[in-house]
Amino acid sequence: MSELTDGEPAITFYRLQGCPFCERVTRTLEEQGLDYRSRFVEPLHSRRDVVKRVAGVRTVPVIVDDGTGVTMAESANIVDYLESTYGDDPETDPTAATRAADAGGED
Repeated sequence: MSELTDGEPAITFYRLQGCPFCERVTRTLEEQGLDYRSRFVEPLHSRRDVVKRVAGVRTVPVIVDDGTGVTMAESANIVDYLESTYGDDPETDPTAATRAADAGGED
């Protein structure tokens, strides 16, 4: 799921080792069964040039979804995006609304 025609994952995930906000996005990607590429970034903000070029910020997490053309930062926004774009339909999955409610308010 979420692969481009060349077999590469559509989602690139820029993250930092041990970052709790990045782990939140990782959990969501895995819960949704999405394929993605991880790009670990430099711990120092001043050295995160690749993230700055891609998303205009030096903070992580950041995802780039080539399948939909979306680039975004902030874990709460990313989780909401992944669940609304790739998640289960709340009308057919009674636990989807509960998961969405539980995901809010941490950032």
